[in-house]
Amino acid sequence: MDVNRIDQFILMHGNKFPTESVPMIREQLGLLDDSQFTRIAAYPYKSPTVALIISLLIGSLGIDRFYLGQVGLGIAKLLTGGGCGVWTIVDWFLIMGATRRKNYEVLVTYF
Repeated sequence: MDVNRIDQFILMHGNKFPTESVPMIREQLGLLDDSQFTRIAAYPYKSPTVALIISLLIGSLGIDRFYLGQVGLGIAKLLTGGGCGVWTIVDWFLIMGATRRKNYEVLVTYF
């Protein structure tokens, strides 16, 4: 695998994964063939910044959890009014990390 392509991937998508996982991602990408790398690079990873904005604006409706594909949590958050507001406020601080972990889980399924 071309090192420049791996560096470009890390540069473009590195902020969408947990910081401690980036060295492992770099190593695993080097083991992939071109077709696998292309599929991984083309995947539409969720943006932690977008997740935070959604959480700040309409997080009490659970839309931030729906954005992450966590339908059950989204419904629970919707029905409880964001846990009477407490869950909503907690998510303002945790949603970016949850987004990065979700992206990492998706990426690991390709390895």
